[in-house]
Amino acid sequence: MFTSTKNMPISVNRRCMIIRCEAGNGNHMAPRSSLSTVHRLIQEKGAIFIPGCYDALSAKLMERAGHDTAFVSGCAVSATLLGEPDLGLLTAPEMARKVGQICTAAPSLTVLADADSGGGNVLNVQRTIKQLIASGAKGCFIEDKEWPKRPSAGNLRNDTVIAMEEFAGKVAAAREAIGDSDFFLVARTDARGTSAKYGFEDAITRANLYTDAGANASFIQGPRTEEEMRQICKRTNGFRVGNMIEGGVTPLHSYEELKAMGFQIIIHPMSSIFAVTKALADVYGTLAKKGTTREDLSGLATFDMFSDFVSKEEKFVTMERLTSRDKDDKLTVRVRAPGKPVS
Repeated sequence: MFTSTKNMPISVNRRCMIIRCEAGNGNHMAPRSSLSTVHRLIQEKGAIFIPGCYDALSAKLMERAGHDTAFVSGCAVSATLLGEPDLGLLTAPEMARKVGQICTAAPSLTVLADADSGGGNVLNVQRTIKQLIASGAKGCFIEDKEWPKRPSAGNLRNDTVIAMEEFAGKVAAAREAIGDSDFFLVARTDARGTSAKYGFEDAITRANLYTDAGANASFIQGPRTEEEMRQICKRTNGFRVGNMIEGGVTPLHSYEELKAMGFQIIIHPMSSIFAVTKALADVYGTLAKKGTTREDLSGLATFDMFSDFVSKEEKFVTMERLTSRDKDDKLTVRVRAPGKPVS
């Protein structure tokens, strides 16, 4: 990624020049000598399908369903952890802790996390990346939205993005923090939403700059039409993310359709939280209206099914294998004998 001619400018304007550094000589931005886990999955499958999760239980259910890759959605975590919308209230350390819980609960999943804007400036970005690596994540998405979020022309609903050169610096900082870790970096741009006339072209330019700066993949948020989606695949370099949000501005397509277009990373970040929100609203409504679920059990998991999902029986077996009590309530603890005397 950083192997072009030394000191070759990759972006210049009146206020900023970005220089692509030459790899080597101890440079921490040097690429990994081996492929990351996410690279290998893409290589094996051509494209990877990544549903969203938000806590340990949703991750275990995803794992049980046969998925091998998960995306931890910041929007969903903000909603479930804080009960708040995705407006920058969730902090990077809170997200890292949640990612750690998910990785522990579902160890077979390859987990990618939503890192929002990285938590602030380049130093915050590096701290965020290191925390996510320590938590067990195998990659993250960072975005070029302004931080902290503030209204654009008096309207917080409009996207506001920082200068592309400034965000390229964040990407480079993230790449340096990653070093030789098994970690995949996705750079997201929200420039498409800033202008109906110029936003899409700006997003294409930004996506290519960000991959030049060190991202493994680019993510243009919010294409409005299938033609825009095809243009993204035609005009951007490297791996590309296709984002499917039910009710969003981007037309919904299947995994196979998106793969055929040229997307290698296909995410469904909100499907699970949308499903759970409706299910909870329905059951709470039923309880408020009827005072019982007696006639509505078909919409609920059974007690045995739930116990199975959280591996209750496996935990009992482990407890019984390691400890037991006789009829006199005497405790016996089983430990592995050492191979040699302990000095």
